[in-house]
Amino acid sequence: MSADKNADVVVIGAGIVGVMAALYLQADGRNVLLIERDEVASGASAGNAGILAFPEIIPIPSPGVMLKAPKWLLDPLGPLSIPPAYALKITPWLWHFWRASSRAAFARGIAAQTDMMGLAATEMQHVRGIAELASFFDTTGTLDLYDSEKSFNAAAPDWLEKEKAGFQFTSVGRTDIERLQPGLAPQFRHAMYSPDGVQVNDPQGLARAVADLVVARGATLRKGRVMDIAPTGDMAVLTLADGATITATTVVLAGGAWSKTLAARLGDPLPLETERGYNTTLPAESFPLRRQLYFNDHAFVVTPLSNGIRVGGAVELGGLELPPSYRRSQALLAKAARFLPEMKTEGGREWMGFRPSMPDCLPVIGRSSASPAVLYAFGHGHLGLTQSAATGRLVCDLAAGRPQNVALAPFHPGRFR
Repeated sequence: MSADKNADVVVIGAGIVGVMAALYLQADGRNVLLIERDEVASGASAGNAGILAFPEIIPIPSPGVMLKAPKWLLDPLGPLSIPPAYALKITPWLWHFWRASSRAAFARGIAAQTDMMGLAATEMQHVRGIAELASFFDTTGTLDLYDSEKSFNAAAPDWLEKEKAGFQFTSVGRTDIERLQPGLAPQFRHAMYSPDGVQVNDPQGLARAVADLVVARGATLRKGRVMDIAPTGDMAVLTLADGATITATTVVLAGGAWSKTLAARLGDPLPLETERGYNTTLPAESFPLRRQLYFNDHAFVVTPLSNGIRVGGAVELGGLELPPSYRRSQALLAKAARFLPEMKTEGGREWMGFRPSMPDCLPVIGRSSASPAVLYAFGHGHLGLTQSAATGRLVCDLAAGRPQNVALAPFHPGRFR
């Protein structure tokens, strides 16, 4: 196929961020063409834990974090690992990560995430009000668990920042922990409880439902791989792998971990890396899980889905090419079995997916340096689902030339130059 085509808006990528951008742009009166290289929500959106993590305003790069990194990196199954075959390639990303861990950068990161999460909560509430999507959301509450009083107290500054940002939570002891979630191991005697925690009970289903909705309202969904974006006047020309070209008034690059190459071709060599996320989804009858559980000292979560229980977390920085190592998902499942002794671990489905990760833990949202017709919306790391509706709103307003609800400077693609 090589026929030329004209389009109003082309959104590249039909993960949760891409389909939310399509939803908002369509509601703003734009005609949307959605291009996906695989199937809708077949990437990171398929294995999301389903947590709307609005209180997660604390960036991972923080003062002193580099002192912990060597210990993490020496443990191939720890909360942060880099396969030896990938260590040299990721050096530039680690350098930017180190720079983002200064006290000043850390404070700026908290301020930016606080603003972004406020918008994210507001816009996702709007999405929850759409009849076709309402059933995907459950208010379960969130229980953040700590192994010891020492680690609980060490986390106090983070909880203070969340409180300052307006999030509500309560410190609970063993009696309340057992009431909120029976069956936890007796070591868990210190926790924070957030009653407002919202769970998306089928993350992949939600993304697909949004895509179905925009298509039902007149958008076009096309399977294809975009190989190049070239500015032409005040528009942009896309070239697909099958030879087809599409001239668009506006292009939104929301290709997740695959966005890096196209951004570089547009003159924006961004330090985007790939967090390889692992999880196991157990049958729903494996354990009577009532709510979202964060095991904060071990960097993983256990969450209730409509079709099972998802156990996942930790970070492996290994790019798009290395084969998966399911020892990581197996190690997480073994820990979950210790922490929830009555949980059955048979019959689970293992998964590995690619999260697009920026070293400062902030997404890239803004115009490309090559053309104002090309907008970026990628790099959300663990927070793609949480910030997807907010990103849709910001991209929509950018495309229309309207003022933004939050300052976009912290998310600007040129911030690493």
